[in-house]
Amino acid sequence: MDIKQLIYLCNLERERHFGRAAEASFVSQPTLSMRLKNLEKELDLNLINRGNNFEGFTAEGLRVLSWAREIVAVYEGLKLEVESLKQGLSGTLRIGVMPQCSVSLAQLIKAVSEAHPGLDYRVSEVSADQLIEALSSHSVDVGIGFFEFSTLNELRFQLVPLDDGGVDVVYHPDHFPQLQDIELMTAEQAVALPLCLSEPSRYFRRYLDNFFRQSGLELHPTLESTSIFQLMQGVFVGIGCALVPRGHLIDEMHPALKRCPLDITPMSRHAALVVAEGGRATPLAQHFFTAAGVWLAQQQTLKMAK
Repeated sequence: MDIKQLIYLCNLERERHFGRAAEASFVSQPTLSMRLKNLEKELDLNLINRGNNFEGFTAEGLRVLSWAREIVAVYEGLKLEVESLKQGLSGTLRIGVMPQCSVSLAQLIKAVSEAHPGLDYRVSEVSADQLIEALSSHSVDVGIGFFEFSTLNELRFQLVPLDDGGVDVVYHPDHFPQLQDIELMTAEQAVALPLCLSEPSRYFRRYLDNFFRQSGLELHPTLESTSIFQLMQGVFVGIGCALVPRGHLIDEMHPALKRCPLDITPMSRHAALVVAEGGRATPLAQHFFTAAGVWLAQQQTLKMAK
């Protein structure tokens, strides 16, 4: 058994396809298949359900896969640690983020980059369930999203809570001048507006739907999209108004738009920045987590001082 076989196994789990797993492993498909069959022979176990295509892992394969993830994560962490000893902290940090979280990820990355200029970033948008799985399987180094803190504690993740600033109604005053005199918008006022909202599968949208439903109301968006860019364009041209977590948008990017706080109950889940427990987080993730925590604390202090 060698580390490459375990890496191939992890790549197969991620890609769910032999050809794509081979590409991700920088080997030919016959080479990947042969090395995985050799691993099965050495362990005397069938790890993979094979048909004309990849058909998943056997029960034994899933057990081996959980160990493979851990070993590969430690191996990758060791490589990064050695590299950082040679030339300072550098490499690509993988961030999994849930859409419409209550922080501007770009501003956070910019702040951390000033402390660690050698870092590069790969950002993926994932659902709530996918994010926990991605963190547990080490397919992302850092997670930003909405969590049950009890679950994070059970899984022994490190976390920094993100400020829940509430929800804003974002609108263009040329199209909705009547909103400029409203200091706090009620649910009844919001539901009467044409709205630009994320699709119903997103956690933030489910939170909105549940709140309005419990208030005896129902949202009927004029525009739905998985893309915040498309939603903001819809707001700009006057298709409707958007409901967004405060802190998610950079106001300077949308100088023509205005916002009004929505009177809404807080989420049952809490926004947080999350990495693996100390000792299991990669050096890149741990340094990012520490620097991000400092910046977030500074932002909170500045906010309280205003």
